[in-house]
Parts: sequence; C-alpha cells; structure tokens
Amino acid sequence: MSNLTSLTNLQLGNNNFIGQLPPQICQSRSLVNFSVQDNHFTGPIPRTLKNCTSLNRVRLEGNQLTGNISEAFDICPNLTYIDLSSNNLYGEFSWKRGKCHNLRSLKISNNKISGKIPLELGEANMLGVLDLSSNHLIGKIPKELGRLKSLIEIHLNDNQLSGSMQSLKSLDVSQNLLVGEIPQQLGGMKMLETLNLSHNNVSGSIPSSFGDGASLTSIDISYNELEGPIPNITAFRKAPIAALKNNKGLCGNVAGLKACPKMIPDTPSKRHNRFLKISQEKCVTIIFLQYVSYDGKMVYENIIEATKEFDSKYCIGVGGYGSVYKAELQTSQVVAVKKLHPLLDGKISNQKAFTSEIHALIEIRHHNIVKLFGFCSHPKHSLLVYEFLKGGSLVKLLNSEEGAKTFDWIKRVDVVKGVVNALSYMHHDCSPPIIHPDISSTYGYMAPELAYTMENNEKCDIFSFGVLALEIIMGKHLGDLISSLSSSTFTTYDMLLKDVLDQRLSLSINRVAMEVLSIAKIAIACLHTIPQSRPTMQQVSQELSTQKPHFPNTLFTITLGEVVDLRGSTV
Repeated sequence: MSNLTSLTNLQLGNNNFIGQLPPQICQSRSLVNFSVQDNHFTGPIPRTLKNCTSLNRVRLEGNQLTGNISEAFDICPNLTYIDLSSNNLYGEFSWKRGKCHNLRSLKISNNKISGKIPLELGEANMLGVLDLSSNHLIGKIPKELGRLKSLIEIHLNDNQLSGSMQSLKSLDVSQNLLVGEIPQQLGGMKMLETLNLSHNNVSGSIPSSFGDGASLTSIDISYNELEGPIPNITAFRKAPIAALKNNKGLCGNVAGLKACPKMIPDTPSKRHNRFLKISQEKCVTIIFLQYVSYDGKMVYENIIEATKEFDSKYCIGVGGYGSVYKAELQTSQVVAVKKLHPLLDGKISNQKAFTSEIHALIEIRHHNIVKLFGFCSHPKHSLLVYEFLKGGSLVKLLNSEEGAKTFDWIKRVDVVKGVVNALSYMHHDCSPPIIHPDISSTYGYMAPELAYTMENNEKCDIFSFGVLALEIIMGKHLGDLISSLSSSTFTTYDMLLKDVLDQRLSLSINRVAMEVLSIAKIAIACLHTIPQSRPTMQQVSQELSTQKPHFPNTLFTITLGEVVDLRGSTV
C-alpha cells in the first residue's frame, strides 16, 4: 500500500478486516479521507497516519485499536472530522493548541481516556461536535468550553466530571458527580433541544427559566434530588415517567407523578388587571388595518384570547422557528398565528431592518405563497399572522392512511412544483432575495453546514426542499435514508427507487411516473453535502417544467444509487 503514492481516498468501513493498520498508510502525505470504521483492526494507530498533514476526515471507530491518546494526531491542519470511539485507547487527553484549528467534529467516546478535559480545547473555534463520553475523565467541566461559539452538541456522560454545565443544543452530562441546584441560565439556553441530567446529585427545584423553553423537546432528569413542580412545557408534560423518576419530590400533571398542591386561583379582577398589563405593552403592527378592523393592540389582545394564551390545544404545527396556532378573531375571521421561538425574538435587534423585511413579505403576491397579514413585535411574544388554510399540515396528511391515499401522485407532483415555484420566486424574483428558513414536513433535518456557520441562505433552503420533496414521494420521515444518501459509504445503493416510494399508492407507467423519477433525482441533488454543488431553485424549476421523455420501465428498475449518479446530469 506504500506504493500508492497518489491515494487520496480509502474507505474500508463496515467489513470484517482483521490485523493491524498498514504502517506506511500515509507516507506520501496525499491521503485525505481514511475510513476503516466497524472492523476488527488491532494494534496502534500508525505514526504515518498520526502525522499525516493532508488528512481531512478520519474514521477509526468500532475497532480494537490501542495506544496512548496523547500521541495521536499531533499536527493536523486540514483535519475537520475525527472519530476514534469504541477502541481501547488510553492515557490523558491533551490538546495541541493551534495544531488542529479546522476541526469541526471530535469523537473519542467509549475508550479508557483519563485525566482532565484540557483547557486549551476552548480554543478549537470551529468545533461543532464533541463526544468524550464513557471514559475516565475527572475534574471540572472547563468554563473555557463556553468560548466555543460553533459548538452545538456535546456528550460528556459516563465520566467522573463535576462542576457547571454549558449552553448547547444537546447537553448530556448524565452519570457524573454534579451537585447543587440547576442554574437559571440552563433554562435560558434558547437553542437547547435535548437535556440529560440523569444519575447525578442535582437538588432543589427546576428553575422558572424553563417555563419558556420552546426549543426543548427531550429531557431526562431521573435519579437526582429534585423537588417541586415540573415546568408547564411540552418536553416535561410529554416526558415518560422513566425520565422523571427517583427524585426527592417532583409533582405535576404527568402520569406517575403526584399532583402539585392546588394554588388559590386568580379572581376575575386579577385576571383582568393582568390582561390589561399585557395590552399596554408596546405592540408594533405593520399592516393589520388592511385586513382586520382593529388596531394592533386590540388584535394582539384578540389573538391572546382566541388561543387562550397559546394553549397547546390550538397548536396546529411546530417548526424550527416557531409554533403555529389557529385563532378565530372577533370578526369571525380565522387566521394562522406563528409565535416565534424565543431564539428568534432575541435576534430582532434592528427593528427597523426587520420591519422592512416584513413589509417586503407582505407585498408578495404569489399563488403558491400563503398571504402574510402582518407582524406584531411584543416584549412577551413576536407573532406572524397568516391566512389560514383549511387543508391542514402536510405531515398530518402523510401520517393519515386515508389522507395519504387521497393525496395521489398527481397531487403530490403538483405540491412539489408549487413549492419549487414559490422558492424560485423568493430567491430569484424578490429584491433582496427572501430566505425561507423553515421548510419542512417533519421537524429535525437541516443543511449540514448550518451546524458550523449558523447562517441561513438560499443553499440551506435548497437542502430543506430536497428533504421535503423526498418525504412527499416517500410518504414518511426519511429516517436513516438521508444520512445514507449523503454518506461516502452508500449502504442503500442497490435498493430500487420504487421500493422506497409511498407503498400506499400504486404507480402506473405514465407521464406522472417520469415526473416522480425527476423529482427524486432533483431532490437527491439538493441534498449534496457541498452547498455550492446544489442546484439553484431556478434550475430546479426549469428542470421540472421540461417535457420528460417516456422511458416505459425506468422507474421500476432504477436503483437509488443510479438516481444519485444521475443527480448532476441535468440540474
């Protein structure tokens, strides 16, 4: 293998290879991608690999490699991803400052690493994912990790760490030695979606700052010393009792918990006074008067009353940027109200600029874009008020057996084309271009670069469209398929396209079948991991409007791998 002087990409993952890794694997210093995960390799990591400055991506997880972790990958200026998890590496974890400044993902879980988390790790400015779980780390969690502005996911569970917790999107510090009360700041983490504090010694009550944790979707606080009421948010209300059990005295409206002591209810006068206080807050209304015969303040009050202060029973959808509620105003007009998540509220720092953008949205008149009536910026809530569409959400339609069958192939193709036309108009016919940061059927997928840039643009919209289009023709959540499609080890290559389409509908050999094939090809092209390689929405629109040739059997014989190979042929 040392004779392969021009070798840049070697992927041997998910096999049954045994023995040691070749000692001269990167002697030529040309290797960029080295993936041998999930095999049975033993022995040390070759020195030539450790010092291979050309490396961009390394996957060694799931083997039986040994050696001192402190000697691994000392100088790696181009390395962006490294996974050494599930091996037998030992020693103290060190960090050579400035030597791996492009690293975005570092995973070393399930080894025998000891010592403290190095303070210098706080200088890894590009790091987005850090997994040091299931090792023998001790000491406090360094406050320097708070400097990592790109960090959105951290796993430190199953160590012997102590100290405070950091602000992230996913925080797992279970099975450690954390003590004291949960910090108020933890509830104020606007991006936090998953929180696991289980198996520690955390005490006291859950802070009131969790009361507006709109982004939080999953919690586990079991096996602690917590007491008092659980917050009235979805993550806690819908948490299984296993995620709350073995605490000192939690209470609340969850099966398996005791009810909290009843409090004296507000008198009508108290409720009235509280409502008046809300109505007196500043409410900026842009264009409500064109559509509703109330001033902005009255409209805001009307929305609060119609939704019972945004009770969950009026919620008709949740996205990455807000929750949507159905509200019937006093005029009997029904509107859809999107209450922006607190994260967005904090971003509206330049009210004038934001108001100008809303004005631009209001001026849009396109038959594929839902009409925006107005925007209300209130200290407590920021609201977008839209025309209400009776058809319901796409995800509910796809999840319904009866609804999915009535949502036939012609309708699905038309919906995809409608989304394409709307996005093409927003990206290419509006000045400045308008980004739609929340395109989704099911919640959870985003363009991979968002994990590092945290900046939405047209290419992020295009990735989200690709996900949506595939969900429409497949009729379900994509699950692991999306990661497989963008993976270098494409495990579903030989699967027939027809087998992943929605099996609740039959598909004849006709023009619609060819359009479904075209949508699949375009959608996969939109999922390219490199943003610049994705087509523009204008190109997508042109491709879908082009007359398709009639290939009688193509749809029934083509594999997903062949569709992937076709993705750059026309768009």
